[in-house]
Amino acid sequence: MMTIWKQNGKNLEEVETPQGKCWINIAQPNNYEISRLINEYGFEADMLNDILDTDEQSRAGKEDDRSFFIVRVPVFQEDRETPYYTLPLGVIFFEDMIITICLQESEVIRDMLMGKIKHFSFENHKTFLLTILFRVAFYFLRYLKEINRKTSQTEKELQKAVKNNELIQLLILEKSLVFFTTSLKSNEFLIDKIQKSNLLKLSAEEADLIDDVVTENRQAREMANIYSDILSGMMDAFASVISNNLNVVMKQLTSISLILMLPTLVASIYGMNVKLPFQNTSFAFIGALTLSGILAVVSIVIFRRKRFF
Repeated sequence: MMTIWKQNGKNLEEVETPQGKCWINIAQPNNYEISRLINEYGFEADMLNDILDTDEQSRAGKEDDRSFFIVRVPVFQEDRETPYYTLPLGVIFFEDMIITICLQESEVIRDMLMGKIKHFSFENHKTFLLTILFRVAFYFLRYLKEINRKTSQTEKELQKAVKNNELIQLLILEKSLVFFTTSLKSNEFLIDKIQKSNLLKLSAEEADLIDDVVTENRQAREMANIYSDILSGMMDAFASVISNNLNVVMKQLTSISLILMLPTLVASIYGMNVKLPFQNTSFAFIGALTLSGILAVVSIVIFRRKRFF
């Protein structure tokens, strides 16, 4: 879907066609929109393929009269097998126009369009890019905290688990952390390039802003590494816990089987079609039941003392 936005004071106003300084945002582009980018705005097919490649890493470049940046952004989709993952976001700067392209609608772009960011303006290209980078780091931190909270919930369930469902949930979260760690490192290289190259000539105020971006991105990367290490250790530990819980259950079932075996043995013997002691007395049946009960109680006492259950 393609939307065109124009700055109207402090607010953004959606317009039908590009006019003056404007921002064109494209999410989930279809074939028509891709053809329009190539024919109307002179995009090369290779550049679009890079931006729309889910595995493309963060980078920056300049071609003719435009500069482009590819940033990895975090995405959350609850109905997906791996709910937390990352996608490339393309930011292309023309002299009087900005184009952003992403395979999916991003929370980062949505916040900017909905006016959730104070003093936001896209008339300054450098501030626009730094705002995106800062917001990307913010959402990485936010999603990392959600992953940590879900990990804690799964940890409580794992303590009583004998199946693999909880371990699979942890494996999915660990996969998300790998995506985040890789993308944060890629974004860090991009930020470092922006700082050290002349691609963007930053003012003193903008240099302070990119320092904040560096700090947020580094914090997110360190959190992702810490959570990933904790999760890996937790999965190894709880794999042993699940195995131990299964052994406890099997031991209890075995104890119950042994307790029931003795009364069954008595009943089997007195069910034989041969001459048996006390078979002609009126108390034979009650005697067999009593003996079975005594053997069962004795077995329970022995197993309790041995702490089998």
